[in-house]
Parts: sequence; C-alpha cells; structure tokens
Amino acid sequence: MPLSAVIVDDEQLARDELAYLLKSAGDVDVVAQGSNGLEAVNLIKEHAPDLVFLDVQMPGLDGFGVIKKLIDKKLRLPQIVFATAYDQYAVKAFEVNAVDYLLKPFDKKRVAQSVAKVRKNLEKKDTAPAGAQLDTLVKMLEQQQAPQPNKLLLRTAGRMFLVDQKEICYASIEDGVITVVTAQMEGQSNCRTLEELLDSLDPKTFWRAHRSYLVNINRIKEVVPWFKSSYQLRMDDRKQTEVPVSRAQTKRLRELFGL
Repeated sequence: MPLSAVIVDDEQLARDELAYLLKSAGDVDVVAQGSNGLEAVNLIKEHAPDLVFLDVQMPGLDGFGVIKKLIDKKLRLPQIVFATAYDQYAVKAFEVNAVDYLLKPFDKKRVAQSVAKVRKNLEKKDTAPAGAQLDTLVKMLEQQQAPQPNKLLLRTAGRMFLVDQKEICYASIEDGVITVVTAQMEGQSNCRTLEELLDSLDPKTFWRAHRSYLVNINRIKEVVPWFKSSYQLRMDDRKQTEVPVSRAQTKRLRELFGL
C-alpha cells in the first residue's frame, strides 16, 4: 500500500520540489499540500495521513506550533518529517527525540531515506513519537528560534508601512480582512485570520478579547461596564474605539485588571 502524505511549506517551489522527489521515492501518494500551519492542522485532521512533511519555519503558526495544536486537540499524530535549515545543535535535538528531518535544500537520496524510515516504523507498527516526546522537542528547539519581530507590515493607501508592535492598539477582522489600528494610523495585515496574526505578536502583550478583536493590553485606556455584566474596552487610538469583550473572555479581563 502506498503511504499517504501531506506536504506543508510556505514556499511553493519547496512544495513542488519535495512532491517531485517523492515521486521517485515510490509508493508515496501526496494527498494534499498546505502553505501554513493552520492549513497543516486542518489537512492532518481531514486526511489522517501516514506521513507529514512539515516546514519548521513558517510565518504565523510554525511547524512547532502545528505540533502543539495537534497535541492540544488530541488528534492522532502521523509520522512527521521536519524540513529545516537549523544548525547541528538543533538537528541533534531531532535525533534525540526520534523525529526525522530533512535539511534544505532537499536531497533526493535523503528524501528516499526518510520515506524508508517511515515505512519501516509503520511496518513494525511503531506509533509516531508520543505527544510528550514531541512537546520536549518543541521546547528544545524554541530556544533556537529568533525572538518575535518587533515590527509588523501594514498596507494602506497603496503603501506599505512597518510599525512597532507596541504602537498597535487593536486589530479587527471583517469579511476576511484584518484591520490593524495604531495610535497614528490604520492599515491591513497580510494575515488571513486573527489567530495567525496573534501568533506573530507578543503573547504577553496581545489578547484575543473577542472573536473579531485582539487588543494590546497596554493600549487599553478605560474598561467600560456594559449591560448584563459585560464590558467594553476604550482603546488609546485617535477615535478612542470601544472594543467588545466576549462573555467567554470576561473572566480573563477580571484577572488582568483585578475587577
């Protein structure tokens, strides 16, 4: 039986190259491809593949974030081969945790070896690395990652601006378009979901107050009591926008400010 495989990489050329090399490896059926971490989680849930080739470094939800999501959602973990450009120390972390990896640029022989290793594991009825093992790997490799970028790219009036995260007041989504508002301007983000945007921001500073809003907690000017024990947040932008707090997040609001 051919192995079912999913390829996830934010670069189209990398996906095409890997799909081409897998054809020569034999008996591998690429059932789906994705370009980001959120697609990876959904494709793994939908197809339950034997094997996933997962890029480590993707904007938004990266390869490590995908593993976290799968573990959190208690989804069956497929055999995973990471694609990475990490140094030897990080590669050692992969080896210690019994997870296979491919270094970029891809090598035909190495791809075939990864497929053979996965097939051997499945024939021995070995499971994919346990959730705790993968979680350990994620923590080890996160130490090697660069810190969150301080600037975010926004598009407005046909121009592209880089803004400091600390200048962002809030972001909202409507009809699939994400608007980011700072103290001085507003523009559109390239991210497709607020979840993806939040993954690129400092989690200690930004909070998903509502399904359609995320806010910079340092830019909240006033907490406004609303009807039925709910609240709104008056933000520190030029319009002093009032952002709703969902009922599910009211408890978190009280924890943040001791209400």
